[in-house]
Amino acid sequence: MATQYEIRKRRRPIAEINVVPYIDVMLVLLIIFMITAPLLNLGVQVDLPSADAEPMQIDAENIPLIITVMESGELYLNAAGDDAGLVTAEELIKQVSVFVRRNPNIEVLVAGDERTGYGKIYQTMVLLQQAGVSKVGLMGDPQGKG
Repeated sequence: MATQYEIRKRRRPIAEINVVPYIDVMLVLLIIFMITAPLLNLGVQVDLPSADAEPMQIDAENIPLIITVMESGELYLNAAGDDAGLVTAEELIKQVSVFVRRNPNIEVLVAGDERTGYGKIYQTMVLLQQAGVSKVGLMGDPQGKG
């Protein structure tokens, strides 16, 4: 026969869920999405020219500036993963020169619409030179993907 002391000693199972592991998983997923979300949005939809080229590796710490040149000649600046904003030539020089002063080795990519004339792309590259940019690249779609 069980004594009163032995009955008190038995414990009932706890009917609670341990949520600590779920919080850890949620925080890891949150960090992953915070890092990858800015890399997914280029801002302005353009039809990039396609060629047989290898994709560029983008460092998460040094996200390049992206200048989009539309067929009409409009310029859009996508800085540090933010949404692209319409800028004038003067504003482009001012804003890009601020980034160049902070990081002289910043990469700038020009994304020209496939139907944009060479003169508009060249003029944009001249504006970037005036802003002090030393590294300029042209964006395109790998062949067969666009």
